[in-house]
Amino acid sequence: MEVAGHGGTVKAISLFTTELATPDNIQVIIPNGSVWGSALRNFSFHPTRRMDLVMGIAYEDDIDKAQSIMLKLIEADERSHKDPAPLIEIAELADSSVNFTVRVWCDNADYFPLKFALTKAIKQAFDKEGVSIPYPQRDVHLIKED
Repeated sequence: MEVAGHGGTVKAISLFTTELATPDNIQVIIPNGSVWGSALRNFSFHPTRRMDLVMGIAYEDDIDKAQSIMLKLIEADERSHKDPAPLIEIAELADSSVNFTVRVWCDNADYFPLKFALTKAIKQAFDKEGVSIPYPQRDVHLIKED
């Protein structure tokens, strides 16, 4: 859950406070006045969740090939849902890369394991297939004055 600028698992609710445990196991105690006066985001309420990834490739690389690689990896992982179907579309022509938005639905419990596995698998498949993931670069031109 995310509330009043804090995220974690609700451990206790008392008359005056709500206690959360963060993902790294830090106790956060929030006054209920802050809890009741702000929006709550409950990440575990629904049984499924949409994962969004951003994957960038070099401008010189084949976008259809990259799209195909990512779709095959998503379809091969049993944790990814077929309905709704995965979405892999170009979202941005950025400074150093062509960025895809990759959206995959999965069971809530599979969210982070699938996210980590797909990120690794996409990187490895891109390396194997010659699709590059660029990083920001700057060209510096020096002018020498006499």
